[in-house]
Amino acid sequence: MWLHRNELSFEEKRTRAVYRALRDELDRYLIDYSLVDSFHNFLKAGRPWPFVEKRELKPRAKVSEVENALMNTFIVIFTEQPVPAELKKYIRYFSDNKVVKENLGELKLAGLNLSDRFQTKMKYFETNRFYDLLRALMPVDYALLIQRDGTARHKNRFMLSHFHVRIDWLIDSAAETLGRELRYISKDLYEKGDDFAQAMTEKLFEYYSFHHTISGRRTAAMLAAQLLRQMEFFSAVYVSSSESRTLTSLSENGVSKYTLLQLDNAAIAQIEAHPHGNPDFANQFLIHREKDYGVALFHVVYSYNEHSKSPADGKLRELKPDVQWLRVRNQLLLPKSDQAGARPIRYQVIYDQQDPLS
Repeated sequence: MWLHRNELSFEEKRTRAVYRALRDELDRYLIDYSLVDSFHNFLKAGRPWPFVEKRELKPRAKVSEVENALMNTFIVIFTEQPVPAELKKYIRYFSDNKVVKENLGELKLAGLNLSDRFQTKMKYFETNRFYDLLRALMPVDYALLIQRDGTARHKNRFMLSHFHVRIDWLIDSAAETLGRELRYISKDLYEKGDDFAQAMTEKLFEYYSFHHTISGRRTAAMLAAQLLRQMEFFSAVYVSSSESRTLTSLSENGVSKYTLLQLDNAAIAQIEAHPHGNPDFANQFLIHREKDYGVALFHVVYSYNEHSKSPADGKLRELKPDVQWLRVRNQLLLPKSDQAGARPIRYQVIYDQQDPLS
């Protein structure tokens, strides 16, 4: 659905370049807020961090951890172009949840007195106060919407336009849309019966790396991503979940998950000595260090296969529920956000192998 760069006007190319640069910044900020800041919340509370088990990062894995208030949770939607008005019935952004002083005055948020100190320019991505506003609004229920300012004619300007954004789209409708796109159905989700509809719905969740038993934020994020992928412009949906202890990014690049990984001293020493590692790994990558171990950011990139891509011939095909739709494409250790010159390190641990750096 997305227009390729060669299909864009020169103005649209400039907009996309700005959008992708800002999204890289947003990635780093949300990773820190979701994982690093949450980790320190656990430290201050004297609670152990619930590290994700490797099996939980495999496609179709079911996570059974409980919600925890110490984890920073949120949904953030970031779009390359303004969200079309016709989507308002599904992505609920209106005048009463617009980021303006009158609406923010009704919120009682810790750390920033929005009713007295809010200035309109704070909502624009280009200003120094943007992340103060973003952070203050993170605890508000539902999603935050960042989109291009449709009124700016001579400037590629992006803004935090709405808060408390609900996603009101039926799971059946999302599964039907994906089924038609991938040519498993021609028109209706139930055209092949109830069992097929149930199977297609479960594959919808798998397409976005979630188990079909989840609910709440991750389901809302999945629905928003599926709805926006029908647009010609790029979009990214971020969801931080305390149940999964991950930050998930859904965009035109596919699915990515970020989490925290515990590394013992032997693993740290191996990374520092390995030719594919980093001799300054402890300083540049570890967000926390104890006597026997360190903690680093871990990034898992997933990719689709022939069963989860549109067929080249465009013909209808049979759905095979047992066939896996996602695979792990890359596993990376990420440097700390203040180490802009350090490159990520490939580190393959989800599927056990003797040399994870090979």
